[in-house]
Amino acid sequence: MRQLFDFDEIRPFYDEEIPDIIRSLTKEEKFRHALKFVVPDVDAFCRQMEECTTKREFQKRLAIPVLNDLARRSTSGVDASGLENLSPSGNYTYMSNHRDIVLDASFLNMMLDAHGFETSEVAIGDNLLVYPWISDLVRVNKSVIVNRNVPRRRMLEVSRRLSNYINFAIKIKHQSLWIAQREGRSKNSEDQTQESVIKMLNLGGGSDMRTNIMGLNIVPVSISYEYDPCDYLKAKEYQMKRDNPDYKKQPQDDLFSMETGISGYKGHIHFHLSPVINGELEKLEDCCEKSDVLHCITHIIDKAIHSNYMIYSGNYVAYDELYHTDRFSRNYSTEEKRRFMDYMQKQLDKIDLPQKDEAFLLERMLEMYSNPLKNKLIATGVDL
Repeated sequence: MRQLFDFDEIRPFYDEEIPDIIRSLTKEEKFRHALKFVVPDVDAFCRQMEECTTKREFQKRLAIPVLNDLARRSTSGVDASGLENLSPSGNYTYMSNHRDIVLDASFLNMMLDAHGFETSEVAIGDNLLVYPWISDLVRVNKSVIVNRNVPRRRMLEVSRRLSNYINFAIKIKHQSLWIAQREGRSKNSEDQTQESVIKMLNLGGGSDMRTNIMGLNIVPVSISYEYDPCDYLKAKEYQMKRDNPDYKKQPQDDLFSMETGISGYKGHIHFHLSPVINGELEKLEDCCEKSDVLHCITHIIDKAIHSNYMIYSGNYVAYDELYHTDRFSRNYSTEEKRRFMDYMQKQLDKIDLPQKDEAFLLERMLEMYSNPLKNKLIATGVDL
């Protein structure tokens, strides 16, 4: 049984579709040009692609080895904890904070594969699919398309279809899926689950909200980057929006962010996978009114994500610098502070604006690095 609904516009490709799609991809010049940034021999890579006949084969033979190589070149290590909370045979909705457009879900799948878990499908916004070949590539790589640029009158229909697909993937295909806790990246790392995401997930359940969400086996995932290569681009966007409230990003801005996030140095990256939240959800009837269930669900997810960030020396430095304190000075050395602030300056130097407000930009970047620490303190009950 494939499905009860028409998901053809948004689903990953079926395996029988893979050979034709891959042959089309390898002939696409823009795709071949993009490959130059991630593989040493484009022709050899394309030949290997054409030998793949399933999504699993594509990921095992090509995608995951490329990710491992990228991790070696652009990080000081990627690791994960908490997988003992889960079963390799289980089907989960991995819900995480969102730092990098491409790599959050990609590196998570690399970690899942390394620990004997099946890779997840990935919910990805159609605003990033600026060329048809990108849409084809991500669907070969088990992505599900989230339609965002739709008229308001179609939003409920589109949301219901996505929710139905996620329920279909988890309950019928027995396939795990990754989705961010909010639409788009949190530019200041103030990671909060959007209630609209939970409302969307609820639409396809067929019961009350608590029961529907329990059926999706949500696993909160905390993603911690030591450095965010796009930090200066996010800060720049803050000033552009401050100076021009009508400013809107262009598709090429997202493309540049994707390239920067992929190629830039990220330091250490850590994933923590919390237990499925169903145990917490079972308690909701006793602790909150029906009208408060939505808020309680987002709070449970946020607390799990915030509690399990990995905190780096730079996060401590950023907090002390932003709030003009030495509260966490014991958590970093003089050399670590100097190195982090030198990094801040180098990132600021990359920002090209006609009326560059360096104090404002630095403050925004310090917020990005201090907010995970601030939220972890709150989530774990430390008095601020």
